[in-house]
Amino acid sequence: MKEIRWHGRGGQGAITASKIVAAAAFGNGLTGAVMIPTFGTERRGAPVFSSLKIAREKIYDLSPIETPDVVVVLDHLLLKEVDVAKGLKQDGLIVLNTPKPATAYDFGGARLAVADVNALSVEAGLPPGRVNSGIIGVLCRAFDIVPFESVLEEIANEFAGKKPEANARAARLCYENATVREATAAGVA
Repeated sequence: MKEIRWHGRGGQGAITASKIVAAAAFGNGLTGAVMIPTFGTERRGAPVFSSLKIAREKIYDLSPIETPDVVVVLDHLLLKEVDVAKGLKQDGLIVLNTPKPATAYDFGGARLAVADVNALSVEAGLPPGRVNSGIIGVLCRAFDIVPFESVLEEIANEFAGKKPEANARAARLCYENATVREATAAGVA
């Protein structure tokens, strides 16, 4: 089983992004694709998270992820508010929306994939702050669990009537412009 924890702000679409990847995984034979949203008293702009578990077999554990294989961060400013790397497995991956280069970050040796999802999404025709489709592109570039073309189809399905072409274009631009830094010998702290 692979576990992906998504960190974003209320209204950014972390839960929708998780749902899109789950649907693509399920459509590609990973019948144990389970998206576990976390709701509470969150408000627009407040830190939120969602969990996505993917396996070939049915998943019975619907608890939030504590030791993720992958952490996806929709807003680099969350790094000042939330310990997003908490519990990340030794060979884990962090996917980060940031205008800074990968060399600006130290996550204790974890793999890191970055792109300026904000700018690329606007370039694709989405309004500022709409980053969930783009961050999926970065995830797919660094974590090859579901074919990217299947993910693009799910993005188009999810956003039918709401700029499906621009959302798919944002995912593709971010996929093509992501920088992936491999893990270092230091390991994850």
